[in-house]
Amino acid sequence: MQQRGVPIDIDRVAKVFVPATASPFQALREISLSIGAGEFVSVVGPSGCGKSTLLLMVAGLLGPTTGEVRVNGKKLTGPVTDVGVVFQDDLLLEFRTARDNVLLQGEVRHLDGGTIQRRTDQLLRQLGVENGSIRYPRQLSGGMRQRVSIARALVHGPSILLMDEPFGSLDALTRMQVRSDLERLWMSEGPTVLFITHSVEEAVGLSDRVVVLSPSPGKIVSEIEIELPRPRPLALGEAPELSAHADRIYGLFQDMGVLPGALAQRDSEARPHAAV
Repeated sequence: MQQRGVPIDIDRVAKVFVPATASPFQALREISLSIGAGEFVSVVGPSGCGKSTLLLMVAGLLGPTTGEVRVNGKKLTGPVTDVGVVFQDDLLLEFRTARDNVLLQGEVRHLDGGTIQRRTDQLLRQLGVENGSIRYPRQLSGGMRQRVSIARALVHGPSILLMDEPFGSLDALTRMQVRSDLERLWMSEGPTVLFITHSVEEAVGLSDRVVVLSPSPGKIVSEIEIELPRPRPLALGEAPELSAHADRIYGLFQDMGVLPGALAQRDSEARPHAAV
């Protein structure tokens, strides 16, 4: 089931929404970004800057107004099928057990049942929810539910993993635990990851590269490479290099007027809870 990721090219993409009863709204302007096969790229930016819009366009669920998105060299003209998606809401079906929620991916895609069952059990074991596999979502903690959601997104071995604020509803400690699980799985599976987050710490801790967007309409302000060994420490204070990257991103937000200087400094000192 394992396979390496594929490249994603976002070429001069802009998005303008034209509501029926309101003025046009430009969410993104002239975004150009190339993501290498198997690369983990995070996008951070203030609320409303178009992060989720960008992810939906990469998924092929939303078309750009101008420009184009290419996956593995081919222009997107519809939804991507070789993809796993994780949202902030785990979207588990309450009437199916954790294991059956993961198996649903194979059922919908008409994949070999035996292969998917073995793969499901492997992922649930790797994510530490094997003992909860026969429980229903209401019987699971928030962290366990999101681990099941990640397993469901990966069970078919997608070449692309899209994640939109996947840890946003979790408490700080659980976020760190699930983040560690995700890093280990990505290192073993090798999909191309586009990760949307408000947390600078998550972005720096997980990514090969962090893309910083401006306030709406979103445009790329900076791309920061994080060339540090993995697995990485959960607390940025354990690695001065990670803290330096986070400080640089906070400085960019300060320059854009998103964070006042005093607030940026306070958030920098208050990690791991700081987010924008």
